[in-house]
Amino acid sequence: MWSPAVFLSLLPLATAQLSGTVGPTTTTASKAAKKICNILSYGGVASATTDNSAAITAAWAACASGGEVYIPAGNYGLSTWITLDGGTGVSINLEGIIYRTGTAGGNMIYIENTSDFEFYSANSAGAIQGYGYQFLEDGEYGPRILRLYKVVDFSIHDIALVDSPQFHLTLDTCSNGEVYNTIIRGASMGGLDGIDVWGTNIWIHDVEVTNKDECVTVKSPASDILVESIYCNWSGGCAMGSLAADTAISNIEYNHIYTQNSNQMYMIKSNGGSGYVENCQFNNFMGHSNAYTIDLDSAWSDETTAAGNGVEYTNLTFSHWHGTTLNGLQRPVIRLICPPLEPCKELEIDAFYVWTETGTSELYLCENAYGSGPCLHTGTAYTTTTTTATVTTVTGYAYTTMPGEITTTIGITASIPIPTVPTSFFPGLKPTSALCKNGGC
Repeated sequence: MWSPAVFLSLLPLATAQLSGTVGPTTTTASKAAKKICNILSYGGVASATTDNSAAITAAWAACASGGEVYIPAGNYGLSTWITLDGGTGVSINLEGIIYRTGTAGGNMIYIENTSDFEFYSANSAGAIQGYGYQFLEDGEYGPRILRLYKVVDFSIHDIALVDSPQFHLTLDTCSNGEVYNTIIRGASMGGLDGIDVWGTNIWIHDVEVTNKDECVTVKSPASDILVESIYCNWSGGCAMGSLAADTAISNIEYNHIYTQNSNQMYMIKSNGGSGYVENCQFNNFMGHSNAYTIDLDSAWSDETTAAGNGVEYTNLTFSHWHGTTLNGLQRPVIRLICPPLEPCKELEIDAFYVWTETGTSELYLCENAYGSGPCLHTGTAYTTTTTTATVTTVTGYAYTTMPGEITTTIGITASIPIPTVPTSFFPGLKPTSALCKNGGC
């Protein structure tokens, strides 16, 4: 019988992939001490049906050079999307709930060209309700909830992003950032990504995501990104991609990722293309009842074939994986489909203990994949090759679970209730920081 306590005691320490410090360069308190711009003083109305975009924009303009934009407890409508630009030494303290009432596409809140920035909730109850079901039930997508573009030295924490009509949180060409103590709750449908990130020196940790697409996904170009203590709670699972021409990804680490009832525990996806993915670690994954486990697909059929011989995958490590897959013969538990013209090199799989819930055996499949570990081809010839292995599953295997596991599909025909930010994201591990309401700010 597997013991989670013994398992956790054997976990190796993570080697952080960050290249420097992350987060705002001045404190939360110092921003508020300089100036507080309460949106109610700029025309805001605590009403879920009143458009507060002008008030938020005006408060930002007043505090953009230093201070705190304050959105007090209460309900606030947003029917016109807002772009907040050029801030420095500024924070947004969302203690209330913003409700989408507009119907345009784009991004509900778009923050760009800003430095030393913090988006947080001092009472850990701030949320943005996207009411995505109003689009999704008609087969349509709507706006994204929150997008940061070229934001440097920032943090996002103690926030709930709920029922986005499309992606929930996008970090686009950002650097030196931190996202933590955050919950994302979306419907069980593709196209509702949790967190998409590309940029450099970003730490994402202590986050829970529910949806049926990307949990926390790294896109190109990206380097020095650390993703850890992530709870993919009935999700699509974490991923990298999709990747196309001129891919440039290096020094990425995922560590302590818990995934249940998801499409995969981790997927790397491309179709043709060029460039590289190198020096990445995927350590200490745990979960159960997932469709795929490790899935590197360089011929991903959902992506249009890009020009090039394929992305070069080099020096990728998968270590300490535990849990179950739904059907290990139907979907190989290890599935590495590398480009025939650019075989994967220096891959390593060790301490891999994932077993099928259906049947008594499971399949490993490696195509053009070189390195050490199950089904990987040894040597340096780097020719096209296919290796398979059928493994007898372990009987009586037990896995641990997490509090609050989603047990059924979240539909697209009704509003999703706003959840509270949890205080646990991986079995046996405490969050790095306490919630603001518990003294963490």
